[in-house]
Amino acid sequence: MKLYVLVFHSLMTVTCWSQKYNLTVTATDFPDNVGQAYIGLYRQQDDFPVINKQYIGKVVAISSKKASIVFTQLTKGNYAVAVFHDRNKNGILDTNFLGVPTEEYGFSNNARNTFSAPSFSAASVSVNSNKTISIQIK
Repeated sequence: MKLYVLVFHSLMTVTCWSQKYNLTVTATDFPDNVGQAYIGLYRQQDDFPVINKQYIGKVVAISSKKASIVFTQLTKGNYAVAVFHDRNKNGILDTNFLGVPTEEYGFSNNARNTFSAPSFSAASVSVNSNKTISIQIK
């Protein structure tokens, strides 16, 4: 009997560790359908929100002033999402001479700071089940 309990406990533990989840992200309020959306998924240890330092990055078409992506097979944890509107398809968030973005952008939880990007904690989303979030682009 003890062996059965041990085996059952071991199987339950492995099952819990191996569960994977989906995070559906919809970015809304693009000013138009020109260009494309860059959507980056970050973990705590990634360099949020630095482009090309994300855990997973995707380039997505904009349609009806929206862009959507489903990040699949995510393990339980905290993630943050950054999105920017690459109007001219040059692969970077364009800025003016002061470093202020000239293309629209947004973050999970619609987190915003006045003079810098928000912190990971302000933008983090807990993924412990399949989840859908919406990000407003400004």
